Amino acid sequence: MPHARETAVYTHGHHESVLRSHTWRTAENSAAYLLGVLKPHMRILDIGCGPGTITAGLAALVPDGHVTGLDREPGILERARAVAGERGLTNADFVTGDVHALDFPDDTFCVVHAHQVLQHVGDPVAALREMRRVTKPGGYVAVRDADYAAMTWYPGSARLDDWLDLYRRVARANGGEPDAGRRLKAWALEAGFTDVTATTGTWTYSTAEERAWWSGLWADRTVASAYAERAVEGGHATRAELEAVAGAWREWGAREDGWFAVLHGEVLCRKDA
Repeated sequence: MPHARETAVYTHGHHESVLRSHTWRTAENSAAYLLGVLKPHMRILDIGCGPGTITAGLAALVPDGHVTGLDREPGILERARAVAGERGLTNADFVTGDVHALDFPDDTFCVVHAHQVLQHVGDPVAALREMRRVTKPGGYVAVRDADYAAMTWYPGSARLDDWLDLYRRVARANGGEPDAGRRLKAWALEAGFTDVTATTGTWTYSTAEERAWWSGLWADRTVASAYAERAVEGGHATRAELEAVAGAWREWGAREDGWFAVLHGEVLCRKDA
């Protein structure tokens, strides 16, 4: 049997259109459910940190502590280090690693955080168990994931319906679970947590600027990212079909009455002391 870490492929890749989205994320707009438990001295592990914008935000909130950003792609960590450097942060470092086999001793961190990670892994329960292992007793594992089936928009578009169906099929073919948000509590309980607070959070795109940004990055991602390549190579869509979906994104973005909401599931899991 292959190890779980070998059974899932990161659907999006690191095309510019993907990083355009990831670098928009902050601790405030992507981890608000966690911020209330942070203390200045805490040591935090940020799994799947990508370009490090959330990591940097967390580091600023624990000035007497330390944040380690972890990602499996070494190239993206250079960008994360640059973000921390630009913000003058001296309490953050960045390492490569795999959430299924974290290279840290038991009971190391006060908080282990992962944003939009579990939807892309082959065994999310095993990942949560590993996150729990490296968390100190009384500490927290904080996880947030989108739920694609719960995304909704106006006005309706058959081509955007096609986009959602296509994305979910490609993500599952890659070994992930695109509707992870609704499953986080169940996964956390299966991983052995008994103190789990489940909440939801949303991103909403409605202004002209928001619509242009969101529709533009998805239009580009649909035709030019690793996701596009996997959609075609896996037989899920043709190039022409992807172009049509990209066009639908741009049409939606141009609509003055356009509105799009992304629902996230969130769980804050306290490790038994």
